[in-house]
Amino acid sequence: MEAYRKLLVIVALFLAGAIGSDTLMANSDQSFCRMTKEGLNACAPSVNGANPQPPSALCCTALSYADFGCLCLFKKYSNFLSAYGIDPNLAMQLPAKCNFGQPIRC
Repeated sequence: MEAYRKLLVIVALFLAGAIGSDTLMANSDQSFCRMTKEGLNACAPSVNGANPQPPSALCCTALSYADFGCLCLFKKYSNFLSAYGIDPNLAMQLPAKCNFGQPIRC
C-alpha cells in the first residue's frame, strides 16, 4: 500500500509539472484529468482561497468533461494543489456551483 501511495505522489508531481509546462500543455488537445489548460485557467478564479469568484460558463463547460476520479486522486494523495493556489475544498464545490446535480465525493 505504501508503494502504491508513493507511486501516486510521483505521478501527481509529474502531472503538476505538466500543468505548469507550456511545452507539455501547448496544444489545446492535451489535458489534465480531461480538462484542457484553458479549462483549468477558466476555473482558477473559483478555486483561489484568497477571493474565490463564482465559476464562469467556460469553467463549468470544461468541468463537465473532467474525470473526477482522476481529480480526486490529487485531492486525496498529494498536497501539491495548494502549491498552485488551489483550495481543494473550493475545487470540490465547483460541480454543485455548476449545477451538475450530485456532489462529487472523494
